[in-house]
Order: sequence, then structure tokens, then C-alpha cells
Amino acid sequence: MTQRRRRGAQVGRLPPLELTGPCHTVILTHQGPRLSMHAVCHCRLHKGAERTGDPRRALWPSPRGSEPDRPVAPADRQGSAGRGAEGRCATPRRPASVPQPPQLGFCGPQFLRVTKQYLPHVARLCLISTFLEDGVRMWFQWGEQRDYIDTTWGCGYALASAFVLLNLLGQLTGCILVLSRNFVQYACFGLFGIIALQTIAYSILWDLKFLMRNLALGGGLLLLLAESRSEGKSMFAGVPTMRESSPKQYMQLGGRVLLVLMFMTLLHFDASFFSILQNIVGTALMILVAIGFKTKLAALTLVVWLFAINVYFNAFWTIPVYKPMHDFLKYDFFQTMSVIGGLLLVVALGPGGVSMDEKKKEW
Repeated sequence: MTQRRRRGAQVGRLPPLELTGPCHTVILTHQGPRLSMHAVCHCRLHKGAERTGDPRRALWPSPRGSEPDRPVAPADRQGSAGRGAEGRCATPRRPASVPQPPQLGFCGPQFLRVTKQYLPHVARLCLISTFLEDGVRMWFQWGEQRDYIDTTWGCGYALASAFVLLNLLGQLTGCILVLSRNFVQYACFGLFGIIALQTIAYSILWDLKFLMRNLALGGGLLLLLAESRSEGKSMFAGVPTMRESSPKQYMQLGGRVLLVLMFMTLLHFDASFFSILQNIVGTALMILVAIGFKTKLAALTLVVWLFAINVYFNAFWTIPVYKPMHDFLKYDFFQTMSVIGGLLLVVALGPGGVSMDEKKKEW
């Protein structure tokens, strides 16, 4: 009994705590072992009313009058913080009992909820398809690729064979690591090196169309690298972080901008109605993806549009294998599939922090 009285005396000596919000001023005081709350409401609804009571219950009645008081949840306090200035009390109302209809849409929550399990896997498979095809082609066309490098650069059979071997092993190994989701970051850096090496070796640097497509392919790898960073385990598991790491945000921004370059190679400058319509719609969708506004819907629309164009214009299976056009169309087909994989990553991951969709949440 003596210890209880001594403990109550210690609690009673604690100073009062005053909390000020947009609508209420709350003073917490200790009266012996009990905690009491005195609140003053400044909104026009309650007109400076004062109440004292148990801090575990809401002190102000519901504006409807027919609903009993209830404890205020922390999420409700945060969501109603800005309503005091409009003359309404910040005490939240009960949610309506009528169930809300599900949101429908071409790229709405229902679509993402259904596809979120397998969409990233499909995106990674599409993204590495051009590296996988090129690595297999290096194996079956070893002599032709070696002779081309030797003739173009005059480096000899040894260096030309080393170049072909590096491309073969680098691309196939990177594809296996990405599909197995092991050492994805190292695989992305290796595939970046393959893109840079092929850009110089095949003189793509001076061909604007192929250069823009290679840059778009690099944008897809940037998005894959950003996804691998999000999947990495944190050292402080369970500790909340204030904001997303800026490197990942800017990798997603760079990936979106580089993916847009692929569609710039598809623009046709002629006077036909179909070409004009295609240029207008494609340009609008490219701008939406680049600035990050309605990003998932715009990216999914571009996926459908680009896949249809790819199947129609790059139908390499209709060309005999012995013709050179077969290899050109096959190369363009799988490179376009890689860009489609990058866009599917945008649909799966979202635009990132540096986008208008993210800024709208702060507005």
C-alpha cells in the first residue's frame, strides 16, 4: 500500500501536456494515478465548447447527432487534419455502411491485383529476349560474326573470336541471372557493357535509329535495376523510412525517358490519315510516360500498340532463313519485345517518386 501511494504521488507531480491541432486544444493532466483530458474546440460547429473526460474516448459528438461517440483512430485524425479551417469539426464521421462499387478501368486496381503476381516475370522475360536471341545467334553464326569483326576492324581471328565469345557468354549468363533473380544488379551492369561494346563494334554510334533503340534498351535495364533495388532486403527490417531512396527514383525517371526514344523511331512523316493519327496518339502517350502522368494506363496502352506494330511490321517468320532480311527483322522484333518488357515494368512498379502521379499525392 505504501508503494502504491508513493507511485501515485510521483505520477501526480508530472506537468500537464498541451496539444494543439487545427480544430482542438487538448490538455492532458494527471490526477493521482488517473489521466484526464480537457479539450476546447475552436470550430464554428461547437463554438468554443469545453469538455473534460476520459482521453480514450472522443469528447465531441458526431455532427449527425444520431451516432454515438467513438474513439478516434490515428488514421482518422491524420485524414481530417485539414478540415478545421472550413468550419467542420475534425472529429471523423463513421464510414457509410453502404458498400462501394468496385473501381473499374482498363488499368484499374482490379487489373493490377490480378496481374501483379506474374506481370514482373513476363516483363523480365520480354526484356532479356533480345539478349537471349543475340547470344544464341552468336553460337550458330560464330564464323560469320568473327569474320565481320575481323574485316571491319582488322584485329585478327584471335581478338574477333574473343569478342564473339564475350558476347555469347555475357548475354547468356546475364539472362540466366535475371530469370533466376540472382545477382540481378551485376547482370544488369554486364548487359550494359554488352550494349556499349556492340554499339562501338557494329558502328551503331553513327546510325541514329539503331542508337536510339539501344538507348531505349538501356532504359529497360535501368528499370530492371530499379526493381532489383526495391527487392533487396534492408539492414534495418521493420524500421520505417521517410522517403524512397533517390537513386531508385532517378533510375525510374531515366528508364522512362529512354524508353520513349523507341517510339520516336516509329514516327512516320507523311500525309496519310493513319500516319498522322498514329503520330498524334503516339506522341501524346510518350509525353505521358516521360512526365509520369497516368503512367500505368499510358504505358499499358503503348504496350498494346507497340506489340501490334511489332507483329505486323517485323514478321521475320514470313521471310526465308537464307535471306538477310530475316536476320534484320528478327533483330528488330526481339529488340522491340525488350522495350515492351521495360514498359511492363513501368506498369508493374509505377512511375517512381519523380513523376506527376507521385506529386499529385502531396497536392
